[in-house]
Amino acid sequence: MTRAFVAITLPTDVADAAEDVAVLLPVPRTVPAENMHLTLQFLGDLTTPQIDDIHTALSAIRAPAFTLQLAGLDTFGGARPRSVHLRCQPDPALDHLQRKIVTATRQAGLEPERRRFTPHVTLARFSPSSVDRARLGAALLDEAGARIDPFPVTDFRLIESQIGRSGSTYHMLARYPLEPAP
Repeated sequence: MTRAFVAITLPTDVADAAEDVAVLLPVPRTVPAENMHLTLQFLGDLTTPQIDDIHTALSAIRAPAFTLQLAGLDTFGGARPRSVHLRCQPDPALDHLQRKIVTATRQAGLEPERRRFTPHVTLARFSPSSVDRARLGAALLDEAGARIDPFPVTDFRLIESQIGRSGSTYHMLARYPLEPAP
């Protein structure tokens, strides 16, 4: 079985800028720059035939390239946060691409997650008991205006995730180019 997801990877300069924000957070460990991405759809554990079907479906997607803006910090986990992320500014082209991916993977036989799509780039994951919520809240306020220069999105990727003791490592399985913007 292969654990996989579909994502937009960040250009090196964007990932480095996101990492610069992450190191200011009072958390035990942050996501390394090379692992930062925007998940478009988590696929879970897949067999080789499923990956082949998904690859075929994703290869058929036609969507225009667009520019993405990351700005502002937020958390997931409510009163007991478990991660910090950079938010994506609303973008109809991003939403359009994500819906096309969900449709394609559904046609390939996968049932999509029931969670609503919230575009973001995770900066840190942690157990709620491992952080001082007051310090984290103060850091989030201090960095609330975090903004990274807009960057072009010219493709999306099918990525394998291998979970290990020191965190996840990612390997690109396929790259799908977007059409040049008009």
